[in-house]
Amino acid sequence: MPFQVSPGVNVSEVDLSTVVPAVSTTEGALAGVFKWGPAKTRVLIDSEESLVSRFQKPDGDHNPETFFTAASFLAYGNKLFVSRVIDSTSKNAVSNGSSAAVVVENEDKIANVTLQTTDHFVARYPGALGNSLQVSVCKSANDYSVSSGSGTLQIGSGNNIANTSTDFTVASGSSGEDIVQVGDIITFGNSSVGTHNLEVTAANSSTFTFKDKYTGATDLTGSANTTFTRNWKYFDLVRAAPGTSAYVEGKGGVGDEIHVVVADQDGDITGTKGQVLEVYEGVSRATDAKTESGESNWWINVIERSSDWIYAKAAFNLAANTTAASSTAFASNNATYDSLKLGVDGLAEDSVSLGDIASGYDLFASAEDVDISLVLQGKAIGGTNKDGLAKYIRDNICESRKDVVGFISPDKADVVDNDGDEVTAVKAFRNGITNSSYVFLDSGYKYMYDKYNDVYRYIPLNGDMAGLAVRSDELRDAWFSPAGYNRGGIKNIVKLAFNPKKAERDLLYKADINPVVTFPGQGTILFGDKTLLGKPSAFDRINVRRLFIVLEKAISTAAKFSLFEFNDSFTRSQFKNLVEPFLRDVQGRRGIVDFRVVCDETNNTGEVIDRNEFVGDIYVKPSRSINFIQLNFVAVRSGVEFSEVVGQF
Repeated sequence: MPFQVSPGVNVSEVDLSTVVPAVSTTEGALAGVFKWGPAKTRVLIDSEESLVSRFQKPDGDHNPETFFTAASFLAYGNKLFVSRVIDSTSKNAVSNGSSAAVVVENEDKIANVTLQTTDHFVARYPGALGNSLQVSVCKSANDYSVSSGSGTLQIGSGNNIANTSTDFTVASGSSGEDIVQVGDIITFGNSSVGTHNLEVTAANSSTFTFKDKYTGATDLTGSANTTFTRNWKYFDLVRAAPGTSAYVEGKGGVGDEIHVVVADQDGDITGTKGQVLEVYEGVSRATDAKTESGESNWWINVIERSSDWIYAKAAFNLAANTTAASSTAFASNNATYDSLKLGVDGLAEDSVSLGDIASGYDLFASAEDVDISLVLQGKAIGGTNKDGLAKYIRDNICESRKDVVGFISPDKADVVDNDGDEVTAVKAFRNGITNSSYVFLDSGYKYMYDKYNDVYRYIPLNGDMAGLAVRSDELRDAWFSPAGYNRGGIKNIVKLAFNPKKAERDLLYKADINPVVTFPGQGTILFGDKTLLGKPSAFDRINVRRLFIVLEKAISTAAKFSLFEFNDSFTRSQFKNLVEPFLRDVQGRRGIVDFRVVCDETNNTGEVIDRNEFVGDIYVKPSRSINFIQLNFVAVRSGVEFSEVVGQF
């Protein structure tokens, strides 16, 4: 009871209902080469569909092992942090600029990028995929559509249209909304010739060439007196011509609205040339413009917060009169069609350096920055036996954090087209990695179908191994072994690159390498659960290692609430009352056989208390997985009682 000055009744509450929190054990992490997407940052992916949406499908031989390692993991679980790695040669595509290098790694870096004033737009991320982008802006009602009235439009036998109307000039003519731009649509027709929508594909001072927007035809014949109209290319994707937003109208201004369309000009993104990717209708050139909901409607801000493909900034000098709303009449300019160029992918996964890959994994090195439980190696990279990345993951993530397990596969050359020498090669790979109970090494690669490129590929198994751990967590708990017939079945496999027989499995297992085996009629199974500890111990099994990761993460998180409290009998009792029910629950779920928690004067001595320390000793007997089964079949002759022979063999 706190001290009181005068008599009275004091009511207080003591909360002893605190529990040890559950901890997640299903988050994976992978760094590697991808075709598109944010680089040098962590992105949480929850499905193969979102993997493709965020990082695009695998590009031939550019990054198949990285992509399908991620996809293999996602076939079992739905939480994977991905770090896209780029090298110094990677570049973002830009529009209308020179060959100056531009690198915008992710959304956090755009503010620091300096572009030339002629660079109207920049691709969202580095990569050659950005070279397929085209951005078109319609800035006025006249940009949107201008009608010629009645006139004669002579259509020749080819695809040249003579400029016979004074209402229209071509690209080299005088300025104004009447200029025919490459990309514009010329709509004309009457009852005798029908209706045509012709997309301008080239123009000079006297003629322009076209193709039918909908049919692609380039050979039209006939002539007629008809009304024809020059339209913005995407006029049929928006409700009306750009005008004045309600916000700017309220400020006394006029003509601030623009329409912006992002299209897949070359078809490299969607497979269809000209496929529209994004439409921004009625965004404003006024820097302070707001929507009805109060969000910024300034076109720069709208694109930056919403687009998956481009950035635009005021410094790009695209839209004239980019200013705050006032009585200003915003300028009526010509529509623009900006094609992006100069994007570069960078090196493929076979050529990217260990240093670049390591920088991607550095994003997962701190437990305070990101909560993960599983680290996927993907493709083996670096080192004399291609074990450099495995060693980096072991040293800088697994052993440093001590709350994750790294899943490693040997080098592709160790098991693919290496008939008869697989065991020797894989053992050599393993010998290059220092012992660790936080690392799990499988025996190789699987052969699977790449539906994106219609080919079959060899893919490392470490994505599947980490996925099996996730599936075990979901089916039972983290302390159950992910191996065997109940939980160790491999998905999406045609065959193994190396299917070890019993004698080979014996050699691999003695070296702490976990065989993956195809059994006829029974599927492909993970047939081992060893860590790379290298000595007999409870921690030489992955289920025990993951049990202790769960216990340590959960109990240490709960223990943080004892920081800055007094080291007295109350706090120590509170800690025991917190931990013991949690351990009983784990025991009831078969994770441990027995336990004891010691937190009293025996381990919190005066010296400990004087050092401002607090000690809790937690003794645990972990449950062990079965690796060996001995079945003894004993033939007993008639007349002998079983009690006479039981236990003699």
